[in-house]
Amino acid sequence: MVDQLAGSRPPDAAGPGTAAGRRTGRARPSAAAPGGPGPLALFARLALPAAVLLWLLALPRTRTAHMGALGLVGALPGLYWAGLALLTAGFTAVLAERGTRRRWAPGYVLALIAFVHATPTLLYPELRYAWAWKHVMVVDAMLRHDGSVPDAGALDAYNQWPGFFQLNVLFLRATGLHSALGYAAWYPVLANVLLLGPLLLVLRTVTTDGRLVWGGVWIYYSASWVGQDYFSPQAFSYLLFLAVLALVLRRLSAGRRAAEGSGPEGSGTEGSGAAGKPGIRRWAARKRAAGERGAAPEGSAAGGARALTWTTDLPPHGGWRPLPFALVVVLIAAIVCSHQLTPLMLISALVMLALPRRNRRVVLPVLAAAVALTLAWDATVARPYLSKNLGDLVAALASPDNNALPGLQRLARPAEAQVFASWVDRGLTAAVLLLALAALVRHRWTRRTSLPLLLAAPVPLLLANSYGGEMVFRAYLFALPAAAMLAATVLIPTGAASAGAVPVGTVPAPVAPAGAAPAADAVRAAGPRTPGPARWGLTLLALLGLLFGLVFGYYGKEAMNRFTPGEAAAVRYVAQTAPAGSRIVSVTADLPGGEARYDELGRLALSAGTPQDRLQLVRDPAAAVGAALADPTVTGPSYLVLTPAQTAECRLTGVLPADTVDRVRAVAAASPSLRVVFADGDSVVYQYSARTAGPGPTEGGGR
Repeated sequence: MVDQLAGSRPPDAAGPGTAAGRRTGRARPSAAAPGGPGPLALFARLALPAAVLLWLLALPRTRTAHMGALGLVGALPGLYWAGLALLTAGFTAVLAERGTRRRWAPGYVLALIAFVHATPTLLYPELRYAWAWKHVMVVDAMLRHDGSVPDAGALDAYNQWPGFFQLNVLFLRATGLHSALGYAAWYPVLANVLLLGPLLLVLRTVTTDGRLVWGGVWIYYSASWVGQDYFSPQAFSYLLFLAVLALVLRRLSAGRRAAEGSGPEGSGTEGSGAAGKPGIRRWAARKRAAGERGAAPEGSAAGGARALTWTTDLPPHGGWRPLPFALVVVLIAAIVCSHQLTPLMLISALVMLALPRRNRRVVLPVLAAAVALTLAWDATVARPYLSKNLGDLVAALASPDNNALPGLQRLARPAEAQVFASWVDRGLTAAVLLLALAALVRHRWTRRTSLPLLLAAPVPLLLANSYGGEMVFRAYLFALPAAAMLAATVLIPTGAASAGAVPVGTVPAPVAPAGAAPAADAVRAAGPRTPGPARWGLTLLALLGLLFGLVFGYYGKEAMNRFTPGEAAAVRYVAQTAPAGSRIVSVTADLPGGEARYDELGRLALSAGTPQDRLQLVRDPAAAVGAALADPTVTGPSYLVLTPAQTAECRLTGVLPADTVDRVRAVAAASPSLRVVFADGDSVVYQYSARTAGPGPTEGGGR
């Protein structure tokens, strides 16, 4: 099969983007027999349904109840891995096959999203991940209060950035649904599918080469291991962030195309000032002539010139027309009111894009709107939170080294498998970033695009704040679109078939006179005319390696992210029966819906205490649990909730010794002040009473 990845003959010199291709306006057909497609095209078409079939057959054979220290990585059967490998091979064939013109690429990308992000949703009986449950509880509380939630305590920050939650409240009211829990499980799939649109727009402003564009998209989804696509304000605002960048970069691209056609009087091009050179004028004249002949490079409008639309049409003096700019402002406003970090990432990206003078007419108005809206929101609605945490924010500015390094003070060693998975995550991150840097060194044209600016944009915020120890992961997430595109230029061979696909926004080299030898730079830029089987085989291995790293990062902690119906029922019992003023106590915060009625019920996770408190829990769990339950400031009953997910979190992360939950369970079972009020499998709820001991457990969830 690897031998087929090079095709049955050299890439078509008259393919999209080449001179001959522009004359004909379409790609020549692939080298296939007259009766049908060639073997490579046939494989590209059959591999997709075959891989999806293998995935569907693998789902019922997955034993989620017996996940080990590597989560789903060890629970998924061989059929799943075979399907994933076949999917990757088929996608590589799509890139190698010149006749398909990447028509099958969207199907492969959507299948990859399903493989990675729909699998937990289809396998798990309950919503995955405690933070997703928390955000569902916030939506429910805002729906119940018809706005801000009073007495929110530690969750009051959500009142000050409520955009995402209020949008879900509007959706629930419009649809008649009672809770976001019904659709939150599918949010990772929805978020990644919706990301495909702005991601394509961003990458298509860099190059018209379909191989590089779809290769960059595939690499993005293969390297997005951070897992910030669950039901959350971050996932929502990240989608809007990419949408704003797509509109800005598309506007810049339209300005550069106008300058290429009309000279230096347009809104500016990369390499401004070169448009008046004779070679560039000759190139622009040929482009206009090709347009008159009806030719079109791949990715452009028919007729050789991209059709002007309300998103690309330029005003007489460059910049923005009112309608698209208004859309950009609305998107920025939605970001600002939904998330603390994303507006700052957007501002940083816009500042970087504004560094080249030629971009400022387009970028500066958007930057001004982003700064003004962020300052206005922070000075009014978000002022209580910022005032309370101003000292921490200022202190973080003085310790950039600590901000860039994630960390958690652990009292035990994490599971060996988790240490290995952590190194795999780091290796994947380093590989993508090193490939991006290699692209900047190897391909001169990439340095004249927006990619290096967007790659560096998160660095200032990485050094400015730790964001609860997660800043390094968020910085990688926001740099990933640019890094993926740059990595694609290294991993995806293009050859002569793409030599004419001029990177958007770059100034092509002057054309040599007839009969003259081509310039050395032009020869090097064209690359090998025929990527051979070995080259495509290396591409396939590299893409498989990226997916290998992805599954470890994305699936490695599923033993603590998956909740059983018994766990959900235990928390639901407390939420439905506890009187106002009660408190829920747990060993870790890994509970499905532990924030239910957070305006009425207190919440305490023993693992979130001070280092001294956690040491006390390890040394004397009876004293630590007794002090937490007997807190005189709590006006109602206290409930101790113990679940398998908490045990898994201690075992996997080392935040507490692996036997901590079992030791607390033994203490609770022997205490006369605690009585079992709910039990379902390994999930149990104890109610604290200082004077009486209640009856034994009631099996099946009875009181």
